[in-house]
Amino acid sequence: MINKDFGFGTQIRKSPYFDSTVKWGATGFSVYNHMYIPRDFGNPEKNFWNLIEKAILCDVAVERQVEITGADAYEFIQILTPRDLSKLAIGQCKYVLITNNDGGILNDPVLLRLAENHFWLSLADSDILLWAQGVAINSGLDVKITEPDVSPLQLQGPISQEIMVKLFGEEIRNLKYYWLKECSLDGIPLIVSRTGWSSELGYEIYLRDSSRGNELYEKIMDAGNEHGIQPGHTSTIRRIEGGMLSYHADADINTNPFELGFDRLVNLDTDTKFIGKDALKKIKHNGIKRKQVGLIIDCNPLVGPNTTFWPVQINGKTIGKVTSAVYSPRLKKNIALAMVEITYSEIGSVLEVKTDNKNFLSQIVKIPFYDPKKNITKA
Repeated sequence: MINKDFGFGTQIRKSPYFDSTVKWGATGFSVYNHMYIPRDFGNPEKNFWNLIEKAILCDVAVERQVEITGADAYEFIQILTPRDLSKLAIGQCKYVLITNNDGGILNDPVLLRLAENHFWLSLADSDILLWAQGVAINSGLDVKITEPDVSPLQLQGPISQEIMVKLFGEEIRNLKYYWLKECSLDGIPLIVSRTGWSSELGYEIYLRDSSRGNELYEKIMDAGNEHGIQPGHTSTIRRIEGGMLSYHADADINTNPFELGFDRLVNLDTDTKFIGKDALKKIKHNGIKRKQVGLIIDCNPLVGPNTTFWPVQINGKTIGKVTSAVYSPRLKKNIALAMVEITYSEIGSVLEVKTDNKNFLSQIVKIPFYDPKKNITKA
């Protein structure tokens, strides 16, 4: 019998899928956006193989939505992000950055445009609802900013489309990468998008009525049964293979977009006065002092991901830190994302990584580590 009372009190919210995830084997949870998120369905390596060979269903209700509506909603969204949104169509999604006045990254959400002046920011782990409401106060713009009753699931993996066809019909095959559509499943109101935090073919299913969470979870598991669907959690192995960021680990308020190679997400050639524009102009003009790189660490297979930032050194001098590291059973290598001084960031450079008790040689390599052109997700 699994104890459903995790002891954090009512200030940590349970997702609409909580009971179903426990029923299907979730035994470990962490906290993300003030909510429980399932982190343990057994062996994380098995979860990885389930993802890349079949499909997994992940409770990501912690990806809270900031809903922005009103006559000036589009203008307001463009103030929040340095990414050019002039070609963002209704029904389209975009990966964006939210920056502060110093050019630091506050969040890296997916932006969904549901209507002319109706947007969702699907958040990583930080309180952007409060930031957006604060920005709006003195903006002079006609906007309403709330957290709607919306809770996403991620259905990810190579057979995810066949499961979606069973649920929604053949037309779902026409949904393009980073586009969305409004759907209903047995009267359950949904938004479905071709997005996900896995670097695999997949979908996010946004529930718009939290009272039907467990019902929706069970319907998807039932539809995927013949295809070998498994309950799961977001895969650290696969997301590092794909070079995908985890906010608070690989990026934070002190990280700017250029350090991450996200120049394409920053449009400085515009009249829009987005937050952080002047700072980002200065950073681009002066050049960055550090850069995110990929590392192969030469040691025995890591047991789980790192839980602290490991120093990266050269000749005993600390020149950066490993932000995310894990053993990839597919690549049979220890792979890592690291932030290092720009002087030492060349591909092929040999550095040392200092783990909790030992130093190991590592080499800088190109990222992503696997499927660098993202052909899998775009298929």
